[in-house]
Amino acid sequence: MADHEEVEMVAADDSGESDEESPQDTGNPAETKVYLPGDPMDEEEELVHDESAYVMYHQAQTGAPCLSFDILQDSLGENRETFPLAAYMVAGTQAEIGRPNHVILMKMSNLNKTKADSDDEDDESDDEEEKPQLDTVMFQHLGGVNRIRTTVVQGTHLAACWSDKGSVHIWDLSKPLRAVEDPSAIAAFEKTKDKMQPVYSFPGHQTEGFAVDWSTTVNGRLATGDCRKDIHVWNPQDAGWNVDQRPFTGHTQSVEDIQWSPNEATVFASCSVDKTVRIWDIRAAPSKANMLMATAHDRDVNVISWNRHEPFIVSGGDDGVVKVWDLRQFQKGVAVAVFKHHTAPITSVEWHPTDSTVFAASGADDQLTMWDLAVEKDEEGTASQGVDVPPQLLFVHMGQNDIKELHWHPQLPGVLVSTAHSGFNIFRTISV
Repeated sequence: MADHEEVEMVAADDSGESDEESPQDTGNPAETKVYLPGDPMDEEEELVHDESAYVMYHQAQTGAPCLSFDILQDSLGENRETFPLAAYMVAGTQAEIGRPNHVILMKMSNLNKTKADSDDEDDESDDEEEKPQLDTVMFQHLGGVNRIRTTVVQGTHLAACWSDKGSVHIWDLSKPLRAVEDPSAIAAFEKTKDKMQPVYSFPGHQTEGFAVDWSTTVNGRLATGDCRKDIHVWNPQDAGWNVDQRPFTGHTQSVEDIQWSPNEATVFASCSVDKTVRIWDIRAAPSKANMLMATAHDRDVNVISWNRHEPFIVSGGDDGVVKVWDLRQFQKGVAVAVFKHHTAPITSVEWHPTDSTVFAASGADDQLTMWDLAVEKDEEGTASQGVDVPPQLLFVHMGQNDIKELHWHPQLPGVLVSTAHSGFNIFRTISV
């Protein structure tokens, strides 16, 4: 089939590869040490992940890389911690030139604890039953998917996709979601998937973009930003969306990310290649809606995330720096926390859905880091380590090549999912 993507899922301890971070294997099982990014390594040394640092860790492959994804809200319950776990996701591919791109719906199931964290004594007899499972369905998408975000409107899962062809498409995921949930529905979906069309498309940006976010306070409200510096706000109506043709103007270069306020229905934030983070209020005319602005980084600002519980925004830039901004002091232009740990551009940041002091970040240095603002510096502990590690740095996850995006699972406490050129990781650490 022309639109086929190879898919595979493995438990990390069954992968047969040294694919992760933490202790370093020197060839002698009794001689291990903790690796910190930047430490020198001998040619015969390799990184292996420390199973004891993970409650759960699995990997998945989808053929063409999916450089953006989102987690689908499911009906399996909140705060699920009983193993095995299951998770639903939607992702968009960025295939090689000349090959078709797809939107892929994934159901990851039978996600068990790592063997190091398992209480089962008879592991061998249960191995086959414990293997993780990945079920997927997909449909073609015109162009590569720069970014994809989902929402639920009146019980219907919708996905907004930024195409590298310059349009934003809204897809109704009801049929593919039904197919991935029910094996008996897959055959019917396969027969009709080539006829799937977006429920709405907006070509008005006239160039490609990456910034897109659904409002969490007004069902169906959307904001999209493009590489030409323009932002458009979409408001739902009976027959689709009303997209204001007047762009929200203020940025002087490409808009890289957008985040709606979690509690103010008319307010959103954006960041840009122009090094700024801006706060907007759509009650004003688009040309006058930019209410606050701060020069946030020394280089492009790539990503932002708005804390759901506190007036904080975290930002990440091409300078490799992660900054936390208190919106009550935003006009001062001074971040309340600055973390320079990553050695390459920041590619994704996201606050923990329930813990207001915890966030995760990823970078082009192949690191995914977890941070806790509530941790205070321990002078004695830092000195004894002899290394310069920020006390707020909880965990460093490695093993993926060119990490592009991460998301906390809102219904699985502590579970993180990340995507990279090398595939997906889904894991929970002992730190959060």
